[in-house]
Amino acid sequence: MGVQMEVFLTYVGAIILIFLVGKIFLWPLKLILKLAISSVIGGLAILLINAIGAGFGVMIPLNLISAAVVGILGIPGAVLLLILTLL
Repeated sequence: MGVQMEVFLTYVGAIILIFLVGKIFLWPLKLILKLAISSVIGGLAILLINAIGAGFGVMIPLNLISAAVVGILGIPGAVLLLILTLL
């Protein structure tokens, strides 16, 4: 009876360890996914700003860095990039 209890406790410990290790590795993936989604939204915002600003002669270059800046900072990031482009 004692051997069966040890095997059971080993299985339970292994399952708990698998869940903990999975949670540790899942956290950075969520952060990377959140950054990627915000960068895509930032790229779409830059495209919208370029479409509206084309009549005024104002354009923000669309690249990964500028999309990430607008995605992370939002409207202040877009204004920052507009100011930097006009300088």
